[in-house]
Amino acid sequence: MTNSFVCAVDVGTGSARAGILDTRGTLLGRAEHPIVMNRPKADHAEHNSEDIWSAVCVAVRAAREKAGVAAEDVVGVSFDATCSLVVRGRGGGQLSVSVTGERRWDTIVWLDHRAIAEADECTESGHAVLDYVGGVMSPEMATPKLMWLKRNLPGTWNEAGYLFDLTDFLTWKATGSLARSQCTLTAKWTYLAHEETGWRRDFFEAIGLGDLFEHGNLPDKASPVGADIGTLSASAAAELGLTRQCRVGAGVIDAYAGALGVLGGFAGDEKNISRHLALIAGTSSCVMAMSPDPQPFAGVWGPYYGAALPRLWLSEGGQSATGALLDHIIRWHGAGGDPDAAMHARIARRVAELRAAEGDDLAARLHVLPDFHGNRSPLADPHAVGVVSGLTLDASFDSLCKLYWRTAVGIALGVRHVLEALNENGYLIDTLHVTGGHTKNPLLMELYADATGCTVIEPLADEAVLLGTGMIAARAAGLFPNLNAACVAMQQGGKKRASNPAAAGRFDRDYRVFLEMHRQRQVLDAIR
Repeated sequence: MTNSFVCAVDVGTGSARAGILDTRGTLLGRAEHPIVMNRPKADHAEHNSEDIWSAVCVAVRAAREKAGVAAEDVVGVSFDATCSLVVRGRGGGQLSVSVTGERRWDTIVWLDHRAIAEADECTESGHAVLDYVGGVMSPEMATPKLMWLKRNLPGTWNEAGYLFDLTDFLTWKATGSLARSQCTLTAKWTYLAHEETGWRRDFFEAIGLGDLFEHGNLPDKASPVGADIGTLSASAAAELGLTRQCRVGAGVIDAYAGALGVLGGFAGDEKNISRHLALIAGTSSCVMAMSPDPQPFAGVWGPYYGAALPRLWLSEGGQSATGALLDHIIRWHGAGGDPDAAMHARIARRVAELRAAEGDDLAARLHVLPDFHGNRSPLADPHAVGVVSGLTLDASFDSLCKLYWRTAVGIALGVRHVLEALNENGYLIDTLHVTGGHTKNPLLMELYADATGCTVIEPLADEAVLLGTGMIAARAAGLFPNLNAACVAMQQGGKKRASNPAAAGRFDRDYRVFLEMHRQRQVLDAIR
């Protein structure tokens, strides 16, 4: 196995990343290439799947070159991606999902909320599949997007012959296989992996998608995560700069790859894995907990069977805008500007100076409810809006820093809100494993420990999402007997940050305000 390597591909909201890893999980080379997004209307967001595939190919070639690894030594590849919806015609060509009618925009991005009314209709159906999505359908899932497509772009719907979650589209581009991942179908397409017959066709009939299977080319059975889908096609191997002998594994949604990357080391400890929560935090934030038994409850997606590790049930919560919200605060404020890494770092430094001068109760009357893009968990309310209380006429840079700091506090309290819901429903979580862009933000990393009271683990792996996908690729290539073995062998560990007991009192007070703001928002919304 010394000359055997794997390639992991991660397609996020704004770029495709690729990494070459060895069998110990070491990342030997990494590359990234941007992807484009079209925003024709408010709440509409679209990708071009051919642009995504092109970016993937550029990133894979560059990552292998940086790693100094021969193409024939890369024996496995797998993909993770956002839960975006790709639509293709019966001949495999692109079909428009856009109000512009341009065929290149063939992918509805995960964060697109155009189908919020259709999501509400799914919820109102009261169907049993809702028991496995937390009782409320989200517009970020595939089903309402498909409903919107059929109603609003009937030409596209009538021509459609292939419907993919983005991860499965990439597998199809790589191999020509129509296999679909158990992760994508279970988490976003209402497939019930724990049942003998996974599809509840009566649900699709009830919501007007009885002809879904005529247009989607969907399999009766999903493929377990890490299953060997086959080898690269000749064209894909040439485009990726790999060989036809490279095997392709059934992939996952990007956040699930992150969960494997940080929780995979506990794959052999199923009794205690429910103490650990993966927090995959970037543009948005996903929290994931796993347990040997299903833990269904309202407001958290799942429980999903085998969506990450075999035999385990996964519950998923999250916040629809976190990194994106901090970016928005910078753009929004008069003293802000471009929310690049340098600006975030400048604000973080100034916040530290202000706290040193004014104490830890900095801007204590300023409170932010961070639901600017709805509340994914634990309220499962896509209609929720953000709230800011305590503004003054101060438009200085320091006032931006204070608003940024208190927005970060609100984001951390949102994680605490999800945590409490999980722990009130059967989990015993006391440890957060944080990965993603937020690990580069010292304010958030401090707050995740202090505002939740949990121990925070920051993974030593440079890219936990790529690591998780690399584990899947290694399993598909036969380098390990099963996915659990790959995860245990390739995990990288992490460094601990304990919570500060002295901070508990002020964050308990902030949390009481946070809950009261939720209550008052409901009261205001109810006034007619």
